[in-house]
Order: sequence, then structure tokens, then C-alpha cells
Amino acid sequence: MAEPTPEDSAEAAADAAAELLAAAAALESPAVESSEASPEPSPGDSAENDLACVPEQARGLLRIRVPVTVTLAAQRKSVQEIIELGPGAIVKFEKTCDEPLELSVGNRPVATGEVVKVGDKFGLRIGRLVKIGETT
Repeated sequence: MAEPTPEDSAEAAADAAAELLAAAAALESPAVESSEASPEPSPGDSAENDLACVPEQARGLLRIRVPVTVTLAAQRKSVQEIIELGPGAIVKFEKTCDEPLELSVGNRPVATGEVVKVGDKFGLRIGRLVKIGETT
């Protein structure tokens, strides 16, 4: 049997993370359903309390680091069109400014949301979780 490549391992971890997110969404917790900001955790709260519903054998998966990507927009271009790009070129997308952005773990969409400013950085406010197999 061949040794798995790093890409295979990352994809398997992304699949596992997507399944855990879907399982968390299935619990219908108020934090997942609410579009309002959740209250700050009190100093007595711990991450262990949050993991109580995750099976013990699956908790190790939660420490695996996977690529997380927010996609503004995407399109396909020919190699010729890409070669013609240069400094100052503008690539126009069909997506409008008010459409939600897509959050992906690995190459799997897991949520959509809106861009927010956090200090001098950008962030994503999750608006909706995507079910496994659902397209955004």
C-alpha cells in the first residue's frame, strides 16, 4: 500500500473537519443558528466544556491544522488571457459587492459570510454554514 501524500492527508483532514462542522451544525446550538455576535465566554469556561459532545476518539482530529481559505470571487481564464495580465490590469468578476464570501476548509466549502474589519485586519463574519454536499 502506497504512503499517503501530504495532499491526501490534508484532504482527509479537511473532510473530517467538514464532517465535524456539519455535526456541530446538526446539534442546532444557538451559537450556530444566531447571526448575532455570541457573548464573550466567562473566565470559568474552558475548551474542554465545548468538546463534551465530540467523541473522545475524534478529539485528536481537532488539533490537525488544515488550510482555510476565503474566496472573494473566482473565474476561469485561458492561459493567453493570463499571460496578457500585467501591473495595473483589472480582472472583473461577475460577483457583486454585497454577495457573501465563501469559507473553505481544504477545497470544501463550509460556510458563507461577510467581510468585516478587525482592527487593521480583515475578517469574515459567518452568516451560514454549508451542509456537506450542498453547493453555495
